[in-house]
Amino acid sequence: MKRKMLLWTFILLAVAGITACKHSGNTDSGGKFDSVDGVTSDDIERIVKSSDTSAFVFTPQWTPQAQFAGYYVAQELGFYRDAGLNVTIEHPSVTHSAMDRIKNNESQGTTLQLLQAMEIIDNNIPLVNILQTSMNNALAIVSREGVDLRTQRGERVGIWAAGFDQLPICMNIKEDYGFEWVRIASNVNLFLSGDLDAIVVMTYNELYQLMQAGVEITEENILRFSEGEYNIQEDGVYVTRDYYLKHPILASAFAAASKRGWMWAAQHQEEAIDIVMKYVEKENVPTNRTMQRLMLKEIIRLQYDQQTGKQEFKLKKEMVEQANQLMYEYGLLANEISYEELIP
Repeated sequence: MKRKMLLWTFILLAVAGITACKHSGNTDSGGKFDSVDGVTSDDIERIVKSSDTSAFVFTPQWTPQAQFAGYYVAQELGFYRDAGLNVTIEHPSVTHSAMDRIKNNESQGTTLQLLQAMEIIDNNIPLVNILQTSMNNALAIVSREGVDLRTQRGERVGIWAAGFDQLPICMNIKEDYGFEWVRIASNVNLFLSGDLDAIVVMTYNELYQLMQAGVEITEENILRFSEGEYNIQEDGVYVTRDYYLKHPILASAFAAASKRGWMWAAQHQEEAIDIVMKYVEKENVPTNRTMQRLMLKEIIRLQYDQQTGKQEFKLKKEMVEQANQLMYEYGLLANEISYEELIP
């Protein structure tokens, strides 16, 4: 009985608008629930009753941090359970990436930046975006004092060895900046030591590391990708197309519960950080509450669309087309990738 009450709580919240995507939810005068994104109450009942099919292993693309707060919230507050899912969150390791787990069927879902997902599809691994959390780009390039990236050319710029480099590479070619890329680990030490002229950062992560280290950020020494034609969406939740075709209801239920987690986190940021820190401390990640609080605030800001001012949680066709044009023109894609190839 308690499980069914939780189930109907999830459904009512979904009908109220706390679902993964644009939906149609209808009730007749007797209160009967019809559908949400094609997922009916009968569908979710079947998920609840079938322990074999309700299991869903989710692997974020990185170690625990506030970048993934909505998923931790959905797990800890029972939103996945309300949706009839048995979700396990397992983080990647240095030797076993999130995509390694997806390829080996060890995980069903992961987070990827849009440009990453397009590269993977180009390499003959079809993926489906079931939930888009990012509406804006978080990349920026910060230069040291006296270096103006807008006018100078050929600067030594640090960029991650782990990837996330598609958009900076495209911009460098298109704008003829002539950057000399220097591959670095996931910290800012080489820049702080003076060995680099500039460094690529995420505005929710390394930018705060620089500020905490005393680097002054001005309009002259930062290039934000979110300003102008390079504002291309980043994080979304992806499953393989094969998995989606076999389990569309589970994938949609995971997306809906995850969106609910993100919306709760946006309204209860301190409580969300409490939850994030549980995951951080469990995996001994070297960070602190202040850093995670700043990260979550920026992550939430990036979820609001610049045009509508709303958390839309959807992949935008025009951004996919812009990403495809850049990556195909500058040699990062062998084949063009369409919006239709990314959506269910």
